[in-house]
Amino acid sequence: MLIRIHGGRVVDPTAGRDAVGEVWIEDGRVVGASDRAPDRTIDATGCVVMAGGVEVHSHIAGGNVVMSRLLLPDLYVSEAAPEGHPFAHAGGSAAWIGANYARMGYTLAVEPAMPPANALATQLELADIPLLDRGALTVMGNDDHLLQLLRAREGKAAVRDLVALSVATSRGLGVKCINAGGASAFKDGMLKLSLDDEIPVYGLSTRKIMGALLDAVEEIGVPHPLHVHCNNLGIPGADESFVATLEAAEGRRIHFAHAQFYGYGVADPENPLTGGFRSAAERITEAMEAHPNATYDVGQVAFGQTVTISLDILRQFAGRKGANPKKWIVNAGDAEGGGVVPFLYKPRGPVSSLQWAIGLELMLLSKEPERTILTTDHPNGGPFTDYPHIIHLLMDKEKRDREIAGLHKVIAERSGLCAIEREYSFSEIAQLTRSGPAKLLGLADRGHLREGARADVAIYRDDPNRTAMFARAKLVLKDGETIVEDGEVVAWRSGRTLELAVESDKAMVARSETYLQDRFGAGLKSFAVPDEAFPKPDVFAEVACRS
Repeated sequence: MLIRIHGGRVVDPTAGRDAVGEVWIEDGRVVGASDRAPDRTIDATGCVVMAGGVEVHSHIAGGNVVMSRLLLPDLYVSEAAPEGHPFAHAGGSAAWIGANYARMGYTLAVEPAMPPANALATQLELADIPLLDRGALTVMGNDDHLLQLLRAREGKAAVRDLVALSVATSRGLGVKCINAGGASAFKDGMLKLSLDDEIPVYGLSTRKIMGALLDAVEEIGVPHPLHVHCNNLGIPGADESFVATLEAAEGRRIHFAHAQFYGYGVADPENPLTGGFRSAAERITEAMEAHPNATYDVGQVAFGQTVTISLDILRQFAGRKGANPKKWIVNAGDAEGGGVVPFLYKPRGPVSSLQWAIGLELMLLSKEPERTILTTDHPNGGPFTDYPHIIHLLMDKEKRDREIAGLHKVIAERSGLCAIEREYSFSEIAQLTRSGPAKLLGLADRGHLREGARADVAIYRDDPNRTAMFARAKLVLKDGETIVEDGEVVAWRSGRTLELAVESDKAMVARSETYLQDRFGAGLKSFAVPDEAFPKPDVFAEVACRS
């Protein structure tokens, strides 16, 4: 079918487009203008036309996500879902995730924390998410086999081969590193870990583990840089960990998760009003400008009830004291461990207000939105459904000022947000939510509307109320098929799960088989993600490694 979208303001920063124009689609791809009569014409007059949104960091599947639903079943309001869809009416279900992303014009979402031991369960749950394409990042950095290799100084090739095998076995799209060595250190009694602290038993440091993973990701050719969750998240002085980790990358490609939670400089430790921190957004921005090898997603805070989900067991164990309501789960299991802790961000609270301000400050100070990706670290900073509101705040200085006026005065005292005049343009919003995330994941056919792009298109009515505009797209096309009209799902369909096409070294396969049999009494097959486990064919689609 040949489709013509005309009359809309086409915004595609990768092609320098921001003007009224046309987009042509055929067989699920964007094509050049045609002399043939279109089979379908979409009138986008008065609308903004963008590529489908791309999410790089949202906790949407896996063991901790399941536990969060059990701990707080009333957190989200579920709604209509496809016939027979599993757990369709559970809070935060797969159907809820797919529908709410699609309504906002998003067409791809990535789960950033998939331990290899839990890969099959995570992948099965991802496959249940309708409407979207999706993927997951394989988590390494605390597993015993990797740490044994590093302790024995077996060299880069062994680490590379183990990482490649782990990604292939779990069918991941990239590699994640969460407080490297922290879970292991916690099990030996440590409650805090910095970049160069020694991890008991292994005699390693976070710097050593992360450096080995940075090298492995480069040698394998993983399109997405190593996705790093630093030490010391969320405490005064976390900016020191961020900058030190950035410098430790030594020019290698690196992506930082939820940077807002590291934007906390030390203020007055004796003042309990704000927990002793101030905004370090300017420092982080300056450090990023000096290191073009790095990117980050923001982890913006949104006010209200949420639940924090993380494999960073050190942080979750410490955070349990602030649980609201007073219930929590911490799991010191094999490799990563982790925890689920409910949290309430209070709009009149000084700490929450300052956290909210720091995230916005990071985005508004950034000179390169493509390296500054919009996330809320769903659900840690708040739900992804708050993206339209956040976009409104970025695009409208008056809206920001009105909101600041109703929050705690600490924003003016300990952040630079109030003085920032900048308002984001549509093109910059597209970089923040489309072209930047797609480029970061190495997906050349996403995030833009040039010829050859996948026909994932979002059409929004141009409304000064940007919250309303981006909350309910007028029309969303996925692979050229309409899935949303006027903010409502009109056609349920299954997307694909993206996996990295990576080969496994036969010698490492044999070594891992022996290791797993010795440790668990079960081999690689027990941790695999076979096609036969899925009720539908063609669940996965391969993404090529970098040459």
